[in-house]
Amino acid sequence: MTPLISLLRLAYSAERAAAFAYQGHAASVRDAGEKRDLRRIEYEEWAHREHLGRMLSALGERPSPFLEFKFACIGKAISLSCHLIGWFLPMYFAGRLESGNAEEYVVLERLAAEQGMSEELECIREMARVEKTHEDFFLEKVRGHWALPLFEKLFAWGTARSFNQMEREPFHGPVREKKGV
Repeated sequence: MTPLISLLRLAYSAERAAAFAYQGHAASVRDAGEKRDLRRIEYEEWAHREHLGRMLSALGERPSPFLEFKFACIGKAISLSCHLIGWFLPMYFAGRLESGNAEEYVVLERLAAEQGMSEELECIREMARVEKTHEDFFLEKVRGHWALPLFEKLFAWGTARSFNQMEREPFHGPVREKKGV
């Protein structure tokens, strides 16, 4: 299996886990604006999954049943945990994960370019950009929280460190449907 197919399968299943997690995250917060924003992020994760599934299909590939099961369980567990672990932890770890997701899409774009999938590069680039806005949204939510400096030291993500080199953008709401995106 090629690195491109492996990453597409991983990202496809991980987007499902993220969407499930954001369902629980949205249900666990009290603030109506946060609920709305988390639901927007969930929508964007489902949209990314749809795009990744289309790419897999175009390559004659299918999702991994093992990864689908594994990530569905992870997403549902995270969804439930959001009701149990307070406000800060889900916000912090969502931002940390989104930071890595943005970088995965940067890698995916390179692999797709190497495989001659030029028609998909704009879509992949847009998904990376959206993941970066998710990272930035969560970072803004936890900025100034008393626990952030400790978590930055323990988990190597926060105001001074990202897992990608993308520029910061403000959170923008749902992905607008574009041709090829």
